[in-house]
Amino acid sequence: MARYTYRLRLSSSARRALLVEWDRCRWVWNQCVAQSRETHRHNRENPDDPRTCGPAQLDKLLTAWRAEHVWLRAGSSVVQQQVIRDFGASRAKALKDVRERVPQWRRAGMPRFKKRSLAEPTFNYTQRGFRLRDGVLHLAGGIAVRPVWSRDLPSVPSSVRVYRDSLGHWYCSFVVQTRVQPLPATGRVIGVDWGVKELATTTSDAHDLPHPQHGKNAAQGLARYQRMMARRRPTKGQPGSKGYQKARRQAAKIQKKVARRRQTPPASGPSGLSATMTRSPWRISGRSSWRNPRWHAKPRTPRSAPPSVS
Repeated sequence: MARYTYRLRLSSSARRALLVEWDRCRWVWNQCVAQSRETHRHNRENPDDPRTCGPAQLDKLLTAWRAEHVWLRAGSSVVQQQVIRDFGASRAKALKDVRERVPQWRRAGMPRFKKRSLAEPTFNYTQRGFRLRDGVLHLAGGIAVRPVWSRDLPSVPSSVRVYRDSLGHWYCSFVVQTRVQPLPATGRVIGVDWGVKELATTTSDAHDLPHPQHGKNAAQGLARYQRMMARRRPTKGQPGSKGYQKARRQAAKIQKKVARRRQTPPASGPSGLSATMTRSPWRISGRSSWRNPRWHAKPRTPRSAPPSVS
């Protein structure tokens, strides 16, 4: 299984419909959080009469909520049920960390309320909640969006996630079944050593990969907007000015662009070359960073005794 992510081009009506749908989903999530806290409070005060707050109980509450509120019933039940599934998975992970006595700094934490100004919209649709027709993604609730098909899907997707990032860009991520197709063996071997100064050093000079320097190339523009942010930085507890928010968005766009370029694989060598990856002994479980020299074991030598004072 793999995820194929595409950029979305939204019309004004589709964007407005997604934001309205997100308000419904966020309300369902917050109701689940309130119900979970109420269950915890009840179990603490009445240990002889414990209650549960799993997806089964929340599904029954969702049915009652949709019958009570007309505006909630106007939304799609598929995405609202998936919100409950996501909440149940998050809550189960937090309780598991507590039972297993995971250190506090490693625990997932119980689900919290989602504020409208902080939480970014995220929708999960199962196979019965969307369909693809003529290159258009049709979501449950009559919402139609058009992905930018940068590559073809290898198979029929089983689910899709529609979300918005911190810059306001919308994406859709499909879960598809993929097949690993090994390249034909040629009998040729090459050794690759991943580094920091150079991206890859190989036993063949024709296949060395220099460092792309994405961060260094964007440093000048990033420093400009960071200086603008420093000059316009608001005092603690005060909202930022329009100039500060604009500089903040521009700096975030540059950082996002650098992150995308780093995700793009470098240009490969001639096709048909079967490479055997010979990892360096200093590599850490496949990471592209080097081990810090201060972590290496050092022989302990006894300290010299202080000179005796006669």
